[in-house]
Amino acid sequence: MTEPLGIYGLEPTDPAEAAVVLIPVPFEATTSYGRGTAQGPRAIFEASPQIDLFDLEVGSPADAGIALLPEDSRVHAWNARACELAGPVIAAEGAGDDPALLAATAEVNRIGAELNDWLEAEASVWLERGALVGVLGGDHSTPLGAIRALAKRHPGLGVLHVDAHADQRDAYMGFRYSHASILHNVLAEAPGVAAVVGVGYRDLCREEHAVLEADPRCAAYYEPLLRQRQLAGATWSELVGEAVANLPPKVYVSFDIDGLDPTLCPNTGTPVPGGLSFAEACALLREVVSSGREIVGFDLCEVAPDPRGESEWDGNVGMRVLYKLAGFALASRQPG
Repeated sequence: MTEPLGIYGLEPTDPAEAAVVLIPVPFEATTSYGRGTAQGPRAIFEASPQIDLFDLEVGSPADAGIALLPEDSRVHAWNARACELAGPVIAAEGAGDDPALLAATAEVNRIGAELNDWLEAEASVWLERGALVGVLGGDHSTPLGAIRALAKRHPGLGVLHVDAHADQRDAYMGFRYSHASILHNVLAEAPGVAAVVGVGYRDLCREEHAVLEADPRCAAYYEPLLRQRQLAGATWSELVGEAVANLPPKVYVSFDIDGLDPTLCPNTGTPVPGGLSFAEACALLREVVSSGREIVGFDLCEVAPDPRGESEWDGNVGMRVLYKLAGFALASRQPG
């Protein structure tokens, strides 16, 4: 398949003429709780016509051209095989010393590495053509290849990470490219990344907390502590300004939908009480742009549709977050 899809009710846009190229990555092999994120790109696409293309904050990003690439059949094949292999390992909460499960884990890791290399190459094609590249997961393991590609082009890159989880686990359940390990892998495999600023973390293990507190590249704005500061009188504008000040001039936004209040994303794989409101998330992105920083790429992960098929709510919220990400990123490219 080579024809792009017409997202947001638009006619299909030639990717070569689009300012924004969206790469869907319907992969969720290591998802360890709720499933369905492999259907995230499709859910976002199907809900996307229910939007007014004019946006009070970002104008009309659609005017610049937004192209959604077709889902690659190789990704579907990798996902099917990796899910089959990973299922028994996840059910056992790790391979332990079981030879069959260890072999399955190794093969899932190999598939993950192949997926990452594919995405790095695919993103590089569009980056070379001057496009702004966005990744649509899939679980949060998926954007690593794109981040590697951007870090090579922008040494000193910063990552703004919106998430309920820190995602700093090392090979979670033995899976090197786990959804719970994406930021660990970014710091390990993308040496061009100079800073990771996390906003919204509220569910993490002791080891992740130790990493965040010890690694000078990391700055964590834990949601419970942000709320305490708000109750003591700090404004959200002040707090996001402080967070963004830790970022270098070039910024990649990695946005896990579970960073939001779970009433906005009830079917995401690992929902956690608390979280950012839609307006708070927009204020954070707006601060990046108003500070003069440039958003050079982004991802949106962990959107999962209602498994009963009764509501498009998750896709609706997801496609609106996506439109804001594209809009703010395009605005950050404009002089002044």
